[in-house]
Amino acid sequence: MMNRFRINLVALLCLTIPTVAHAQFPGISNPLKSDDKGFVESSDAVTITIIPLQTALPAGNDLPVAIIFDIADKWHIWTNRNGVPEGADRFTGAQYTSIEVTGGSGGLNGNVEFIQWPQPHLITADLGDGPAEYAVFEGSAAAILPVTIDTSIPPGKVTLELGIQLQACDDTSCLQPSTVTRTIEVTIIGEGMASSSPTTNAAFTDFDQSVFQDIHSGVAAPRIIEFDFFGLRFEIDASGVGFVLLLLVAFIGGLLLNFTPCVLPVIPIKIMGLAQSAGNRRQCFMLGLTMSFGVMFFWLLLGAVIAFVKSFTATSQLFQYPVFTISIGVVIAIMAIGMSGFFSVRLPSVIYRFEPKHDSYLGSFLFGIMTAILSTPCTAPLMGAAAAWAATQDPGTVLIVFVAIGTGMAMPYLVLSGFPKLVSHMPRTGPASDLIKQVMGLLLLSAAAYFIGAGISGLLVSGSPDPPTRVYWYFVGGIGAIAGGWLFFRSLMIGRKKVAGFVFGFIGLLVILVSFNIAISMTAKGPIDWVYYTKARFENAIDDGKVVLLDFTAEWCLNCKTLEATVLYSDRVAQQINTEGVVPMKIDLTGSNPEGRKMLEEVQRLTIPLLVIFDREGQVIFKSDAYTKQQVIDALQLGLGE
Repeated sequence: MMNRFRINLVALLCLTIPTVAHAQFPGISNPLKSDDKGFVESSDAVTITIIPLQTALPAGNDLPVAIIFDIADKWHIWTNRNGVPEGADRFTGAQYTSIEVTGGSGGLNGNVEFIQWPQPHLITADLGDGPAEYAVFEGSAAAILPVTIDTSIPPGKVTLELGIQLQACDDTSCLQPSTVTRTIEVTIIGEGMASSSPTTNAAFTDFDQSVFQDIHSGVAAPRIIEFDFFGLRFEIDASGVGFVLLLLVAFIGGLLLNFTPCVLPVIPIKIMGLAQSAGNRRQCFMLGLTMSFGVMFFWLLLGAVIAFVKSFTATSQLFQYPVFTISIGVVIAIMAIGMSGFFSVRLPSVIYRFEPKHDSYLGSFLFGIMTAILSTPCTAPLMGAAAAWAATQDPGTVLIVFVAIGTGMAMPYLVLSGFPKLVSHMPRTGPASDLIKQVMGLLLLSAAAYFIGAGISGLLVSGSPDPPTRVYWYFVGGIGAIAGGWLFFRSLMIGRKKVAGFVFGFIGLLVILVSFNIAISMTAKGPIDWVYYTKARFENAIDDGKVVLLDFTAEWCLNCKTLEATVLYSDRVAQQINTEGVVPMKIDLTGSNPEGRKMLEEVQRLTIPLLVIFDREGQVIFKSDAYTKQQVIDALQLGLGE
């Protein structure tokens, strides 16, 4: 199956289509002829007609509307995304047919989630793994949209505008995807006036009127969410019992947040704090439980803000305010100083509530909140898609999904506190304990320099699409190198066992090397000449027929930096990105970037990192927050038509 994914869409050139009878509807115009020339876009090969069952009727009625696709002979269009029947293969590069409401005068409600799609045909295609069957629409195909009419709408003409996306292919090639706009127009009549007669068009023959009962009774339509876990793609229907499965995925996404670079620096602090209480199992558990409540409380609060505050649209939005990022860096720096013990600085008493050596329930709760806050610049695999979908639902759904994410993130701390033996072997006193605190304190200070530096960068580029300064990475790497050097020196000095001393000394040397490498690599230009996003630059690239690779990133997003370094900057991927016809474009959300945030909303995501690839027509052909090298290469080749 994976080999099939690696074949670009023009591999449909190899289609071997068996003889299939085209579905014909009486009263509908014949499909376009195969000898029509000059097809460039999919709309050239498909005629789309809107036919309401009635053109005049009273307010409060229900109205089926047929969207009829007259497809040229020997051409076909892809089915709707959820219309692939069981047993048929799914081609990931396809532009599936979709219908959405894009406007109108008001009063007409297009229930697109309840559309009754036509029966697909199966074609046989060899996309690299031998013949396989794919579902398509051919000939004349009618999708029926159930429209409900408000009871309070006054008499007169009303409209509903639809945006229809599709892609047409024949047995040798595929046309550019098209977005077609069509308008439904009906007349609302007053009392005593006669309704128009229903059309006899056969497109409505198989329409199931009971769908209106489902709509009026509040029955949930299928709610499909797509996930991409480093190339492993799957879907979940969040309606009914599928919602439980979605919560499980959100829980796993929250759990994985603990392994992102944003959270890793503070985990050792909590482990050492729990180790101090490992001798008292009840106290250890209560401290861990209290911290877990802090984590879940923050995610519940974040979900509430997204659900009820219209201007708040992203989980990482807090870090788009440089003052907030700097403040977090200052708090981490205070914790680092208090933990390392290098400095005898008396701070206000409230600060010590964050110190893990103080067995404070309030301190643990606040530490949990801070840990959750630190996770928001990153997104874990699976979490991003779940959070983005939840944000489009009702407030109750938003809160439940975000609590599931928070519960997953809190779970490791509950496990550690419930089984104190897991942390009881951590040294609690003596030179070894002091060394661990000192090294972790220095590494935490390095993390503080990162957040403070990222915040200052955000202040310097506020309102500008241009790249921020990265000089602060030298401070980050320098402090990390000091931590490694101190670990190397002290390990050899205090090690009672020579082997242990040499092992930890070697780790210290590795820390030094990694720190220097981070400072150098993070300030290097890299192998890609990025264009920094503005709406005008993006539109110009599409107008010029370019494939656009759009990378959402920020200086405070360590996941973004990791994916850039390991995937986008790898030799094969960078070479493909630098191909003529591709525009690598970056949206940097380090500071205030309203255009960039709006684009993040338009691609229906809340979190970064995120990579989106647009074809020459501006259609999204790839979108992922956890992508592989091969996925990026395949998507670019697909967009270029190679």
